[in-house]
Amino acid sequence: MENSKAILIVDDEPNIRRVLEAVFSKDGYRVFVAENGKKALDLVSTEPDLDVMLCDLVMPDLNGVEVLEAAREINPGLSVVMITAHGTIKTAVDAMKLGAFDYVTKPFDMDEIKLVVKNALERSRLLAENIQLRQELKSRYRFDGVVGESGKMQEVYKIIERVAGSNATVLIRGDSGTGKELVARAIHYSSPRSAKPFIAVSCAALPETLLESELFGHEKGAFTGAVGQKAGRFELAHQGTLFLDEVPELSPAMQVKLLRVLQERQFERVGGTRTLQVDVRLIAATNRNLEEAVASGAFRADLYYRLQVIQVFLPPLRERKTDIPPLVEHFIEKFNQQNGKNVKFVSQEAMELLMKYGWPGNIRELENAIERGVVLADANSELITPDLLPLAIQRVSETT
Repeated sequence: MENSKAILIVDDEPNIRRVLEAVFSKDGYRVFVAENGKKALDLVSTEPDLDVMLCDLVMPDLNGVEVLEAAREINPGLSVVMITAHGTIKTAVDAMKLGAFDYVTKPFDMDEIKLVVKNALERSRLLAENIQLRQELKSRYRFDGVVGESGKMQEVYKIIERVAGSNATVLIRGDSGTGKELVARAIHYSSPRSAKPFIAVSCAALPETLLESELFGHEKGAFTGAVGQKAGRFELAHQGTLFLDEVPELSPAMQVKLLRVLQERQFERVGGTRTLQVDVRLIAATNRNLEEAVASGAFRADLYYRLQVIQVFLPPLRERKTDIPPLVEHFIEKFNQQNGKNVKFVSQEAMELLMKYGWPGNIRELENAIERGVVLADANSELITPDLLPLAIQRVSETT
């Protein structure tokens, strides 16, 4: 046991304080003692490196639950173990619902109490590591939603920094699920256009007739169902950014129209004759090989050269596995907020599976896996264990 581990023993009975102080001091802990709740909270305030607090549930001034709530306000990373008599076990269980790590009953089984404290220490260590990681992510990675510390992602960040202040067209390339729209948003919100709209369109989600109206708008009566004038996405994105995902899915006719907008910054609504001027920064994305599409005649070469002024290549997750731990941390925080959960981390066994898996669905698949783990975790659980992961990931251990 490292001497840096610090434990606070809070009990109004002197004999219990002396016994526990002797036991844990012998095991190498730095031990602090308090005979009441007020002195305990004074120590929590002045000793920020405390790892575990053993706290009696019944005391004359502040009871253990009151000390627990106040101590966790001061030091959220402190693991609290309640000391209780058999008659107050229900209250100890209620205390666990308020954030206590565990409880032990009088009279003590010393082996049991040592094990509980050891587990509480591990919980404090993992929580401290996650808090540090979260702080590093916030300070090191300035692009909201784009998470990663690998060398390949550092290159992506550098490109975002360089191109954000320009109006250059950007082509983002990468497999499905690698986060192309997140990078597009990062470019927009790091740019002088950040106060203006960011509009995203999937070119594969709509048939050509609807896509033309979606992009350029239409006039009343332009086609059946056009009961009024409608502004298109280019108009809505004026002075902002338009993101076209899956751009190779554009038909030849739509490619011509898009090329004109890029060259002349103007267009007409469907069914209209008035030419509209537009100031839009275009970011496109593809998961296909555009060079092959150009060679086969499926994609216009002149449009290709217009789109790829600046290219950003997003690596698949299997090539940046060092980014899995910070991505897991990011998604746990996200889905805790959405589901009212208090999951802190994944178990060591679950992380080993995540690191071994091949991730054909990339970051989107990882996000779905962590959402599943957070949703299925017990209400009071702080861990995602292997059984909470999708079966395909659980089975990795069977093939390795």
